[in-house]
Amino acid sequence: MIARYFLPISALLLAACGSGAAGAAADRAADERVTEHDTSPPPDTSASRPTVLFVGTSLTAGLGLDPSQAYPAIIQEKIDSAGLDYRVVNAGVSGETSAGARRRVEWLFRNPPAVLVIETGANDGLRGLTPDSLAANIQAIIDRARALDPAPRMVLIGMEALPNMGAAYVRRFRAVYPALARKNGIPLVPFLLAGVAGVDSLNQADGLHPTAAGQRRVAATVWKVLEPVLRERQRAAA
Repeated sequence: MIARYFLPISALLLAACGSGAAGAAADRAADERVTEHDTSPPPDTSASRPTVLFVGTSLTAGLGLDPSQAYPAIIQEKIDSAGLDYRVVNAGVSGETSAGARRRVEWLFRNPPAVLVIETGANDGLRGLTPDSLAANIQAIIDRARALDPAPRMVLIGMEALPNMGAAYVRRFRAVYPALARKNGIPLVPFLLAGVAGVDSLNQADGLHPTAAGQRRVAATVWKVLEPVLRERQRAAA
C-alpha cells in the first residue's frame, strides 16, 4: 500500500518540494520561518486544562482544509466526547523538516505542554535527508521535552520515505521511528497515513494531503495510541 501510494506521485513530490540546491534553499526558508515567532509569545498552554501539543508538518496543520478539519481538531472532539480534560494546540507548520522542528520547540516549550505529539520527518524523506540526521533531530526534541519540569508524556508518529530514494534508504528511514520509540519508551503510531495513503477519495488533488474524510481516518489512527496515554496521565494526576 505504501509503495502504491508513493510511486505514482514521486515525480510530483519532488517537483513540488524541489531538489538539489533549490530544494535545500526551500528547506532553509521553511525552517527559518520560526524566526518570525522569536519575538512573539508561543501558543498559550497555560490555561486551566492541560495541553496536548501537536508538533508537525502540513499533514498536522491540515494544509488545504479549514483548521477545524485537521486531525488535531478532531482529536479535540474525541477528547471532549471521552470526558477527558485536555486542550489541543495544533503547532503544525507546512514545509518544515525535523531540523526546523528541533529549533522551533525552544519557542513552543516556553509554555510547557502536558502531552507532546511529535510528527516530523515527511519533508526529510522528500528531500532525501539522512536518516541519521532525522533520528538525531527527533532525539533532541525528546531530550528537550524531558528537560521540562514537569516533563510531558510523549507520542511519536512514524512516516515513510519515497521508494524512489532506494530500498536501503527506505529501510533506514522507516527504522528510525520504532528505534527511537523503543530507546525512549515512547508510544509509537507506526505510520500516520495508514489507511489513507493510496486512497484517492481520502486525499486532495495533490495526492499528498488528506481530505477532511482522510483527516478523520488519520485522527482515528492517532487516537488509538494517544487515548491510553491521556487516560493514564489523567489518572496519575488525580
